[in-house]
Formats: sequence, C-alpha cells, structure tokens
Amino acid sequence: MDRLDIQPTATVQPPVPRSISARKVGRVEAMRINLRRSWQLYAMLFLPLLWLAVFAYIPMWGAQIAFRNYVPSGGFAGISSAEWIGLEHFTRFFNSYNFWPIMRNTIVLNVYSLVAGFPLPIILALALNYIGRVWFKKTVQLVSYAPYFISVVVMVGILFQLLASGGMINQLLGQFGIDPILFMSEPGYWKSIYVWSGIWQTVGFNCIIYLAALAGIDPTLHEAAILDGANKLQRMRDIDLPGIMPVAIILLILNMGSLLSTGFEKVILMQNSLNRSTSEVIDSYVYWIGLGSDIPQFAYAAAIGLFKSVIGLVLLYTVNLLARRLQGSSLW
Repeated sequence: MDRLDIQPTATVQPPVPRSISARKVGRVEAMRINLRRSWQLYAMLFLPLLWLAVFAYIPMWGAQIAFRNYVPSGGFAGISSAEWIGLEHFTRFFNSYNFWPIMRNTIVLNVYSLVAGFPLPIILALALNYIGRVWFKKTVQLVSYAPYFISVVVMVGILFQLLASGGMINQLLGQFGIDPILFMSEPGYWKSIYVWSGIWQTVGFNCIIYLAALAGIDPTLHEAAILDGANKLQRMRDIDLPGIMPVAIILLILNMGSLLSTGFEKVILMQNSLNRSTSEVIDSYVYWIGLGSDIPQFAYAAAIGLFKSVIGLVLLYTVNLLARRLQGSSLW
C-alpha cells in the first residue's frame, strides 16, 4: 500500500488581544474622526446640552436642602452648612392635612388629561391620513396646531373672556333661558375646563408625531389590503394602528412619568379662592409655599418637589418595564 504524504498544516495563532490602553487610543481616535466629520451636528447639540447642564443637572446640587434646615438668608453658601435633619420635611408633608387633597387633585387631573387627551391625536392623525384633498388636509392641520403657539397667559385670558358671567358662552345659554354660570368659580367645572382647553391647545401639535409615523408605513401594505377588499376602518385597525403603536407606547411611557407633574403656570392663572379645593395640585402648592408666601419655605418646597420627582421616576421605570415585556417597545 502506498504511503500517503501528509503535509503538516500551519498552526493558526489566536489573535493577540490589544491592551486596554490600545483600545482606549482606538476609541479616542474614532471619536476624533467622527467629530471632524460631523462637527456641525455636535455644534447644534452644544446649546441644548449647555441648557440641560445649567438648568437640569447643576441645580441637583441644591436638592440637598430637602434634607437640611435651610433658611433663605444663608444664600448659596449656607446650603452646605445648614443643619442636616433627614426626612423631617417629608414627614411634615405626609402628615399635613393638605397631603391627601393635593395628591387626589393631582392624580385625578392628570389621569383625566391622559385618558381624554391621549387618544385624540391618534384619531385625528388617522382621519387626516385618509383625506385625499391636500388643501383641505393642510387647512385642518394648520387650524388644529395653531393654538399650540398661543401662550398660556393669552389662552387663559381667552377662557376668562368666553366663560365670564357676561361672556359669549353665558350669552348663548341665556338664549335658551339658562341663568349665567360662573364657570371659573365652580369647582365642578374647573377640571373639565382645564383639561379640554389643554387638549384644544395641544391636539394638533401632537398629531404631527403620529402623522410622521404613519408616513413611514410601507404603502404596499395598503395596496395589498385594497386588493383583498379591505375598507378604510380595516386598514386602520390592521395596518395603521400596529404601525404607530411603538410611537404611541413611547409617548404613553413619557406621559406616565409625568403623572404628578401638572405644571403650575396654567393652574395658578386659573385658580381662585372659590375653586382652590379642586385646583390645588402639587406644583401650585410648591409654588405658593416656596415663592408665594410671606416667609418662603425653600427646604420644605424642595422636599415636596423631590418626592414628586422620585414617584415620577418610579412610574416611568415601571411602565417602561411593562411595555417592554408586553409589547417589546420601550424607551431603553
């Protein structure tokens, strides 16, 4: 039998791992190249990042006054030297007779706004997406998102003019024999006025986000559905809604994270002594005790604001986790 000539095979050496310093140099060089290529984009990011640092991150250092017996006369230098009192401000708020009414008003108002306002931009976007006449579609878009650019002060002034005892709404009711109603002084009307005026102001602008998501859906899906005999409602249900669902989930997560953040500007502008039992929320309460009182209580107000922020962070993380497990879409 002939002997087979077996040639020795070359030994493949494993790649020599780079040192940590070499990897760092490689990353730094890659960042440098990327910076040179896209310096315009980084320049555009500079001002937003500067604003975020100055107004969002640097003030976090002052959040420690929530745990200190801080007095305003001490200035910034007095923050670190103020007496550490732990959770005393938080305990004071939890035991206050204002705690439950304020929490109830805040939660009810924000849940009302979320339930009433979240679906409407989706419905408007779906309706506009099926309008064939471009001029009519653009007109509706312009009319719907124009109120977004009206300042809160002007918008509340319009509400007071319309809902005054001699305003247009009461004059219209008078034509049907209904006595004038003091809408802005009635606690029962205040929440609905607040919520629906906010929806009127933001529904068109929020609709733009969903229109952009609808524009990204593959048109061949609609063509195939039309060939199969699907009507517009069926196409909305089976194509459009699943297509915009990731965007809707992300916006819902963000809204849930701000469930306790009402904002004090509009509330204070619409607030008076007659509707305060309904209109007093966490943000307005913090404003009144921190800036609106004769003796400012900065530390107490900071503790309430920190409590609100922690609850918002927990809600954001929880809803994000549920969305990732149930739908596969999340912020992170």
